[in-house]
Amino acid sequence: MIFRCTSDNSSRFERFFAGVLAAIFLVVAPSLRAQEAIGTVDTSGTLIQPSGTNPTTDQTTTPVNPAPNFHSTDLRSQVSSEPRRFQYNLQISVRGVYDDNIELSHTDRVSDWYFSIEPVLTLGVGDIAGHEDNFLRLDYFPAFFLFLSNSEHDAFQQVIHVQGQHRFGRLTLGLSEEVAILDGTDVRGLSDQTTPGSHPNLDVAGRTKFQTYRTRLDASYDLSGKTFLTSEINSLITNYNSSSLFSSGDVSANLFMNYHYSDKLVVGVGGTGGYNFVEDPNPNETFEQANMRLAYQASGKLTFAASGGVEFRQFEESSRDMYISPVFDLSVNYQPADGTTFTLSGNRRNYNSAVLGGQDFAATTIEAGVRQRFLQRFFVAVTGGYENSDYFSTVSAVSTNRQDNYYFVQPSIDFSITRFWTFGAYYLHRQNDSSSVSFSFDDNQVGFRSGLLF
Repeated sequence: MIFRCTSDNSSRFERFFAGVLAAIFLVVAPSLRAQEAIGTVDTSGTLIQPSGTNPTTDQTTTPVNPAPNFHSTDLRSQVSSEPRRFQYNLQISVRGVYDDNIELSHTDRVSDWYFSIEPVLTLGVGDIAGHEDNFLRLDYFPAFFLFLSNSEHDAFQQVIHVQGQHRFGRLTLGLSEEVAILDGTDVRGLSDQTTPGSHPNLDVAGRTKFQTYRTRLDASYDLSGKTFLTSEINSLITNYNSSSLFSSGDVSANLFMNYHYSDKLVVGVGGTGGYNFVEDPNPNETFEQANMRLAYQASGKLTFAASGGVEFRQFEESSRDMYISPVFDLSVNYQPADGTTFTLSGNRRNYNSAVLGGQDFAATTIEAGVRQRFLQRFFVAVTGGYENSDYFSTVSAVSTNRQDNYYFVQPSIDFSITRFWTFGAYYLHRQNDSSSVSFSFDDNQVGFRSGLLF
């Protein structure tokens, strides 16, 4: 099927009709599923294990997913208790959304309907669901966006993630690479299928094309039954297509000594060092962190993980004094009953500004969610979050006065028609109040979605 992008009314009708046909086809046509089904994408991990989160300057990392994917209720039950040699999974979700501010503009609001088609293909060998043994996994997450009236905003986005792990006795090595090719207003990743649109690119606050390249090499070595070492080397490059925006990148490494205090509690202490490079005329930066970590599993229903410390940031070829700030990551998951889930996550990190020269910003984020199943097939969820962005100068000659306060709330309801077919609806309100008025916006979306597992 070919979609031609023109601006006349007949073409708009054709695009609307094509979107409806695509949605109908993807929802009702499939009748078969693969026998080697696996679980949905889960990139959260813990904050102590080598696959865990590290409080680096990762500009596009989002917090731990605040609520399970609305497809996941039945999909996770398809994971084999014993890893199969080869596993594969294909999920397809289709959304129809009305958005009253598609450009996140403060003054010239433009509203439109759009359709999105978002398949997720997973291929793997070994323990790709549990990550407790050797595995190699590929996730491919393309997304097609078709606007009814504003065809110039049609977009094709891609997220490609490759991850592997191998155990050598006491030593475990892991390697992952993720490439995201994005076009729009949001920062997206594999975990952003649950609350689409809840993580806009607040620094730019508008539509733009950019790519991120994220690499991580991690290692864990058991010194004894109680102690083990973990280490990571991380790299992130953020590249903007626009010459008016500043691209940046960083590389960092850490080392932690960890101790199994009990079966329920693991603690760790360590440090992080890194180098941050930014396009001219911004100065490059170096940073160091002193960190502590802990993971606590009170019961099978409650898990808690946290990492916190202080960062010291220096600026090359600048008379700017050292910038000292706290950094942290937090994740809480509580499941008091089989159909009830509560989640809480938060973090604070320092990022380069892509839109304001000679400035960085410290972002503090907290998100929470609750999800309840009733009548076996209905799922009601509410997720919400808040982010404060406080800008600071990287050169002494630049003064800063920008501070943003962003929040979002998204209630949703989903119905499991069969074990492999879901249908639902959601409402999303997001708002940014900035001291620089041109970056302020508010936006409302109403969406309908359906998902299939093959």
